[in-house]
Amino acid sequence: MITKLKGAYVIGFDGADHQIIVDGEVVYENDTIIYVGKHYEGHVDVTEDAGNSVIMPGFIDLNALGDIDHDILHTEVYKETRNSLNPSEEYFEKGTHELMTPEEEAFKSLFAYTQLIMNGVTTAMPITSTYYKKWADTYEEEEAGVHHAGKLGLRLYTSPSYQCGLNVVRPDGTMTVRYLEEEGEKGLERAVKFIRKFDGAYDGLIKGALLPERIETQTEKNLIQTRKYADELGCPIKLHAAQGGFEYRFIKEKTGMSPLEYLDSINFLDRHVGIPHCYIVKGTRWVEDEGDDLAILQRTGTTAIYCPIIIGRSGHYPQSFAGYRRRNINVAIGTDTFPPDFFQNIRTASMFSQMAEDAVEGSTFADVYSAVTLGGSKYLGRDDLGRLCKGAKADMIAVDLDSFHMGAVDDPIRTIFMCGSGQDVKMSVINGRTVMKDRKIEGVDLEELKAKGQKYYNKMKMGYMERDYKHLPENEIFRPSFKIVGGTKNV
Repeated sequence: MITKLKGAYVIGFDGADHQIIVDGEVVYENDTIIYVGKHYEGHVDVTEDAGNSVIMPGFIDLNALGDIDHDILHTEVYKETRNSLNPSEEYFEKGTHELMTPEEEAFKSLFAYTQLIMNGVTTAMPITSTYYKKWADTYEEEEAGVHHAGKLGLRLYTSPSYQCGLNVVRPDGTMTVRYLEEEGEKGLERAVKFIRKFDGAYDGLIKGALLPERIETQTEKNLIQTRKYADELGCPIKLHAAQGGFEYRFIKEKTGMSPLEYLDSINFLDRHVGIPHCYIVKGTRWVEDEGDDLAILQRTGTTAIYCPIIIGRSGHYPQSFAGYRRRNINVAIGTDTFPPDFFQNIRTASMFSQMAEDAVEGSTFADVYSAVTLGGSKYLGRDDLGRLCKGAKADMIAVDLDSFHMGAVDDPIRTIFMCGSGQDVKMSVINGRTVMKDRKIEGVDLEELKAKGQKYYNKMKMGYMERDYKHLPENEIFRPSFKIVGGTKNV
């Protein structure tokens, strides 16, 4: 079937960069775009007018939350209780266990992937929390996630995550890592089995990716084996690294190197590897040691996956988004938290980068949006994603310009990223299928999902009490914003 989608503006692609087409059209046959421009002369079966909207490539979220977010508990936590939110060594010694039932773990990805689609994400590479897990993702919960994504219509790069160790808090309040190396090795094998089974499922929407957890929770053996399997499977790797002070010190004590130097020394890094956060690096304000870790990213072609909101909440940011790109480092973007709102993330990335640079050049909304789309597709090795042009996949969203809060419309990109939010995405097309229209997803009851999500969250929150090394009472570990009067509800 051939479909024409019209809008006040279309963000097309001229072979090198995005361009703004006024009163534009996108024409696609089944899952592939056949025309982008102003006046398509050929036959179409369906014409849809998105009206006063911006039709643009959907967001590629390379650190997309795949569960119910815990960050609302970790945000605005005072120093004296911060480590109470991490699993304790006592908990590890007693034996970790699953807090949630298999049914609850299967549900969480339905909630999360629905959130992504409602916010205009068309391609996602998920991340899930290990704070409350027995270990890492199970095969079964990730399989449920694949079926949720396939039915919803979300493009997904995934497999079960795995780790050889767990970050824990000692009785004296200091952090360390405790290892169960076999668990990580078995986890990698599960991930490989998963990719071999599901890669290409749901008409190609599901693709494999190896997702080892944080660098400090891996053994060198498992990292090297991950690299070998990725080459064999032809899939990308995502590994959290260079994201925190504890991790940097831990790796330096073990290896004498920074996290990126260490990964480079074992030939782990290349253009198929993405590093979420990637800002605690030599040569920036965050590290006193001499060196230039950015040169490693540039030489190896490794992608830095910047997550502006989640890092910005703690007052941190890469030395400069514009500076990374000026070094010819590929930068992509992830959300990593609720809301998975790229409008917020693009604003935040632009502001932090302009503060670091004291200049707007290289730090504009358009620059960051290009990282979301073209930077993301480059890491995935997909020149058919992140752009609207002939031959690309029909993955696009329509952003409404009519709402009063948009104000006066000027440049459409500048307007939507200055004034808009994920709530302004009124249509999403993925692989040629309209998966969301007028803020509705067929077959999904958002109110029911929200109620179930609240129950899941409440149970997850109470699980922190068991893992706290101090065993603080609830009112101390979960500090309310103001005094609570008349009951506790969810606080």
